[in-house]
Amino acid sequence: MRRIALYGVGLLLASILALTYATTSRAKAGGPVQHTCSVTDHAFIETAKTNMAAVELWGQQYIDGDADPGDVAAESARAAKIVGATAPTDPSLAQTRKLLVGMFTEYREAMEQHAKHRDAGDHIFHAYGLANFAHNVLEKAEPALARRGCEVAPLL
Repeated sequence: MRRIALYGVGLLLASILALTYATTSRAKAGGPVQHTCSVTDHAFIETAKTNMAAVELWGQQYIDGDADPGDVAAESARAAKIVGATAPTDPSLAQTRKLLVGMFTEYREAMEQHAKHRDAGDHIFHAYGLANFAHNVLEKAEPALARRGCEVAPLL
C-alpha cells in the first residue's frame, strides 16, 4: 500500500511539473517579443554600426588594392570580438549580435582562405546569409525599437 501511495504522489508531482512546463513554454513561444531600448542596446547599435563600416572600408581598400586579405581578415576578427563583447538587452538586438559575430567570423575565414589561394566561396556564402538573417530580424523589429528610441536603420 505504501508503495502505491508513493507512486501516486510521484505521478501527481510529475504531472504538475509537466503542466507547469507546458504552460510557461507556450506563453513564451506564442507571445509577442517585448522590446527594450536600454543604454546597452544603444551601445550595441553604435558598436555594430562602427564595426560594419570599418570592415566595409577595409573591404573596399582591398578591392582598390590598398590592403591585403590578411588586413581585412584581421579587421573582421576585431569586429567579431568587439561586437561579441556587447550586451544588448533587447531580444532582437541580442539575436542580431549573434548573427553579426557569425557574419564577421565567416568573412574573416573567407579572407584567410583567399589569402592562401583557396576557395572562399562557402564562407562568403555563409557571411551573406548571416547578414540577410540579421537584416530580416532588424527589419521586423525596427518599428517597435524606433517607438522606444532605438534607431536601427543605420544597420539595415
